[in-house]
Amino acid sequence: MKDTVLFQQALCLPVPWFVKSSAFDIEQKRLTIQLDFQKGSTFSYPTCGQHDLKAYDTAEKQWRHLNFFQHECYLTARVPRISCPTCGVKAITDLPWARRDSGFTLLFEAMIIALVPSMPCKTLATYVGEHDSRIWRIIHYYLDEALEQQDLSSVTKVGLDETASKRGHNYVTSFVDLESSKVLFVTEGKDATTVEKFHKHLLAHKGKAENIKEICCDMSPAFIKGVTTNFPEAHITFDKFHIVQVLTKAVDEVRREEQKERPELAKSRYLWLKNQVHLNQSQQVKLEKLQLKKLNLKTARAYQVKLNFQEFFKQAPAYAQSFLNQWYYSASHSRLEPIKEAARTIKRHWYGILRWFTSNITNGKLEGLNSMIQAAKARARGYRTTNNLIAMIYFIGGKFEFPLPALTHSKWRGTRFMFLQFLIFQNSKNIQLKLHGTQKFG
Repeated sequence: MKDTVLFQQALCLPVPWFVKSSAFDIEQKRLTIQLDFQKGSTFSYPTCGQHDLKAYDTAEKQWRHLNFFQHECYLTARVPRISCPTCGVKAITDLPWARRDSGFTLLFEAMIIALVPSMPCKTLATYVGEHDSRIWRIIHYYLDEALEQQDLSSVTKVGLDETASKRGHNYVTSFVDLESSKVLFVTEGKDATTVEKFHKHLLAHKGKAENIKEICCDMSPAFIKGVTTNFPEAHITFDKFHIVQVLTKAVDEVRREEQKERPELAKSRYLWLKNQVHLNQSQQVKLEKLQLKKLNLKTARAYQVKLNFQEFFKQAPAYAQSFLNQWYYSASHSRLEPIKEAARTIKRHWYGILRWFTSNITNGKLEGLNSMIQAAKARARGYRTTNNLIAMIYFIGGKFEFPLPALTHSKWRGTRFMFLQFLIFQNSKNIQLKLHGTQKFG
């Protein structure tokens, strides 16, 4: 079988396109496949729908394709321009193997999109022999396309939380559909304007503010203001993990102050911060000794107030409010100022805390997302821009379906590990790759 026939079948080129020739440069380790169209062929222009238009002239273009074994592969072709009576002379934009203004084939881009959630972009760029800025352009293009096609008409329960984007007071806020666990929107900052931006994004993608019935967030005044302003019909549920965190910080404040006079509290910080089920046997024994009544430690009393509050979420809905009333009375009379201040904080957010017994929603999914974001940041050693971090968050949690041939064909809908094996087989560069899981893409 001739090489041109083999490549013609492998590339699945539609009429009138065909493989004209191929050339392999052994010194540059590069395969170049020349494509062409049949003489007298006619084309269509998708913008105006005109058909049977002949080529006006041509321009030579080139695209990076998937590697040929360990060698780089490029497609080149005479791209025709057509004389359209409606639009004038325009370049053809719907080539079957590549999108407009891209220097890569669709299959190459599909491979990049599939690998991005699994490995740092810089490592991926080095491995395929391209500058990472070109890889980021691919990522942002398909992300923008996916966001444009978002349909948020069915979203009713939303969770929002911030995560650090880089050192210092720099944050991004993520909005997640609590029913489908999909990332809906990500924006820079953690103030009330982030909720306003999400509101605009929701309306621009078939959503309605009145459809949002439940919103889960922490007790940030900025988030509360943003939600009440932009989603007046939504009920706020304060995330129970953040509520317990308020008490955990109060216990730690008591310990730090008391430790100045009570040396037995030295090196005991994490005993009070962690739940008992997460302590090993020696830590549990030490904690029990510190809780003995004869020691009369203020920290032990504060810790018990926290443990009592955690029982609140185990109550039947009918008894929740009375339990919280009793706990508040006890905490506010504890004579421990950090605990009293934490109790006042809970009192100010009374309705949103009790709302959990109706909505039964938390930001646990967002906390899991934040863990994956921080892990991705650690692998990449940070991101050059906040926009790149936001793009990575969408890829990690957005569950988008990208209209690419390698992702829609059943043979390619496997795991990212298959793509990594594919790359390792095709490349001979001595680069260390760390495989982070084999989760299915999307």
